[in-house]
Amino acid sequence: MFIPQSYLFKNIIPEIVSKYGDNNALGFVGEEFITYAEMGKRIEAVMAYMEALGIQPGDRVVLYSQNMPNWGIVYFATQCMGVVVVPVLPDFTPYELGNVIEHSEAKAIFISKSLESKFAKLEKVDIESVIRIDDFDLLKAGEESSRYDENKKPKGTYSPNEDVMSVLLYTSGTTGTPKGVMLSQRNLITNIYQSNNVQKITGSDRFLSVLPLSHTYENTIGFLLPIVNGASISYLRKPPSGSVLLPALEKVKPTLMLTVPLIIEKIYKGSILKKINSKAITRLLYKFRPTQKTLNRVAGKKLYETFGGQLKFFGIGGAKLDAEVERFLIDAKFPFAIGYGLTETSPLVAGCAPGKGKHQAIGPKVVDSEVIIHEPNPKTGEGEIWVRGNHVMLGYYKNEEITKEVLTDDGWFKTGDLGSFDKNGILTHKGRLKSMIVGASGENIYPEEIESLINKFEYVEESIVIEDKGGLVALVHFNMEELEQKLIEMKSDASIKIEDKMTELKADLLEYINSKVNKSSKLQDIINYVEPFKKTATNKIKRYLYKSEYERK
Repeated sequence: MFIPQSYLFKNIIPEIVSKYGDNNALGFVGEEFITYAEMGKRIEAVMAYMEALGIQPGDRVVLYSQNMPNWGIVYFATQCMGVVVVPVLPDFTPYELGNVIEHSEAKAIFISKSLESKFAKLEKVDIESVIRIDDFDLLKAGEESSRYDENKKPKGTYSPNEDVMSVLLYTSGTTGTPKGVMLSQRNLITNIYQSNNVQKITGSDRFLSVLPLSHTYENTIGFLLPIVNGASISYLRKPPSGSVLLPALEKVKPTLMLTVPLIIEKIYKGSILKKINSKAITRLLYKFRPTQKTLNRVAGKKLYETFGGQLKFFGIGGAKLDAEVERFLIDAKFPFAIGYGLTETSPLVAGCAPGKGKHQAIGPKVVDSEVIIHEPNPKTGEGEIWVRGNHVMLGYYKNEEITKEVLTDDGWFKTGDLGSFDKNGILTHKGRLKSMIVGASGENIYPEEIESLINKFEYVEESIVIEDKGGLVALVHFNMEELEQKLIEMKSDASIKIEDKMTELKADLLEYINSKVNKSSKLQDIINYVEPFKKTATNKIKRYLYKSEYERK
């Protein structure tokens, strides 16, 4: 297991390159891998390239790319030089990208060919060097110009500081205001060690990466953690649709994967549950807990084989997992694990290995950290989750005011999340403090819990519960394609009946939800929201957009 002897990548990289030299490190699915020895050589070549382009320690370099082996090469090259890397999510718009470049005062950008069209839309951008990350072609140069040479080595000797900003991450999260999170190498390497204590990784492990590397969840646990342990990581050339992912799973046969709840929830709802409900007998048997467990176990075995049949860790994080889906995974004995963390904590705060979890809970806090519930409610034990440790960020870039709001003088980070601990130290996450709604009689209402019920209802894709004039309203995105198909199968005229069916569906949903929740959580109305909701990198709905939009209406 990885135990840090140093908190600098410039010391760690040569060690792992020497130790795992012949192991496969990074590669695209079905293509030739880069070995650890080759990875080490390329890191040095990129360092020499940045030297030739006049990039120096402390300069900011944007990394705006799809997942690929060269993403990791550039990342490690910056860290070994003491250059600040600014990973940007591929789905950032040109406007957002321009803001990041301007705010970070970036000197250079490594950009994938697939995203060059977005960069071209920037009206004004003050950046010296633009490098295509796919092949390291120089697209724009400042005063210094050079060509990438894979055989070159850096001329300089670098001594980065493990306690200063080395990674600058911009994330809108679900609260609206983009912030630049400053992480140090000590932050990241501490969290690698903490994550490794949750799940052991070996040099024979195979990761399949499906989440964006520019998100700290995938970056720390799906990239840095396997690399320091000599494991291999496979990347997809196309987005992980079913037609791309299924053959990739068969080829890679991953032992570890990271996902967000939306992925496994869609598989359960759109495939497993649909198949169970397709026959009257299985639909009936699924209503009884003993036979439900048996059906889940059978479906789980097939699902395990679909994922390559060798998974030992299927990490789920970024948002709360639906209770019914989690129950299915438990019954199925699927090797899933729940984690909780934030960009500001590098990211992991709490979690446990497969088979050691508790239904609808997360797990114990990570080692070498402090996690408390600040000012817990005497009755429920719920309060804001506070974290302290070497994995907590340095602060927000160029924003001391917001930094002081979330970081106390004695080092506690206020997460803005609500949670509680049980008697065994298992953390449960209740939702965002800012999304919590206070009812008319002072009750705490967690919209996520109501949404979980709504999302189980027939034809519902996703939903948001918001407050309106003292009551609760649900904005619901229905699967219209599935509904129309059902009407066709029933030999109805879909164009005539769809509106009537929607009215009926909304009324049924309202009645169903209000029969399940307490008085303070009852809904006043269901609003049909036609478009899918906009989401963050980890598929959390950007609530603030819809609350303000609905209020304007």
